[in-house]
Amino acid sequence: MPLHLLKLCVGAESITDLEEWIAERMAQRRARGEPAEQLHTTRMVPRKVAEILDGGSLYWVIKGQVSARQRLIDIRPFTDGEGIGRCHLVMEPVVVPVEPRPYRPFQGWRYLEAKDAPRDLADHGGDLGEMPEALRRELAGLGLL
Repeated sequence: MPLHLLKLCVGAESITDLEEWIAERMAQRRARGEPAEQLHTTRMVPRKVAEILDGGSLYWVIKGQVSARQRLIDIRPFTDGEGIGRCHLVMEPVVVPVEPRPYRPFQGWRYLEAKDAPRDLADHGGDLGEMPEALRRELAGLGLL
């Protein structure tokens, strides 16, 4: 079973914000002639890399709810220009909406066991995936989803 990461998506108001940010960053990378890959930089390097890269995803907490995920492709430790160890999380640039689930703020990232990960909306069955994100968020906040 894969192991996932959970991280706050600081500054994003919605899944659409996250998708727009990804598209903008990918366009900037292409314009600079860099590989078209999505990187997210963290300070700490996960220790369970093999389990994470065995089908794991980065689950994003947006506005207090686990809302979406992106499959992790690679984890690349590096040292920045100031000599500080950091890590690039390399993800597929495809954002997959998941069943909204409340989550309190935290710093850094957390491990998320596969058994505890929310299901993709597409796998939910029914019309939940077609419901507007704002409505899903509100219903989940009220404990109705």
